[in-house]
This record gives sequence, structure tokens and C-alpha cells, in this order.
Amino acid sequence: MLARISGTLVGVDDERILVEMGPVTVEALIPACDAPDLEASIGQRVERFTLLLLEGAGVGSTLSPRLLAFESTRDRAFFELFTTVKNIGYRKALRALQMPFDRVATAIAGKDTSFLTTLPEIGKRTAETIIA
Repeated sequence: MLARISGTLVGVDDERILVEMGPVTVEALIPACDAPDLEASIGQRVERFTLLLLEGAGVGSTLSPRLLAFESTRDRAFFELFTTVKNIGYRKALRALQMPFDRVATAIAGKDTSFLTTLPEIGKRTAETIIA
């Protein structure tokens, strides 16, 4: 399993980064909150902690690997826990996490549904499910 990548950041958009590691360039999906800081780091060395997932459309379909990259192991662990909530898959979670992870965790611990509903793709019912 890939636990960490490091190399030169050569590209960033709202959803992914490209990290050049020697002759190989790796694409990894990132949480929305990480994109602005990473844009300022293009051309610099970065280190990200990764999670490798296999995505498939259904039974009998081909599985595609998806590499997710996080700023810290704590963020990665939070993401893994966050995606155990019913109806929150990894893509929805990556888009929803537009605020720093610690701010989202504080809102969950404080049962702040009004804050959680400000996150993309999180409605009132989903916010209540996350808190429960």
C-alpha cells in the first residue's frame, strides 16, 4: 500500500495534484481545503500522506485505483472516519471538506449542524447523520 508520497509539485487544480517523483508523475485526489495552499507550492517539494482506494461502477465492473493525498496522517484518519457515515463516499467527502479538518471535527463534536450544512453536498439530514 502507498502510505506517503514526496516529490516536486508540478500541478494543482480544485480536485487533484500532480507530484513528480523522479521519472514518474503521480496524480492524487485532494480535499478541497488543501488546494489553495498547494497552488502556492507549485515547483516546490511536497510530502503527502496517501490512501489508495479501488473504485468500481458495480458488480463485475473493472476496478480503477484512486490515490488520495492528505497533509497529515491525522487528516487521513479523520477522512477515513468521515467516509464511514452513510451516504458519504470518498468523492463527496473530498468536495465537502472545504474547511480545515480540525474546524469540521470541532463542529461535529459541538453538534453544530448549521456549520456542517454550509459545506458543499451536506444538507440538514446528512449533517444530523454525521453528528449521530
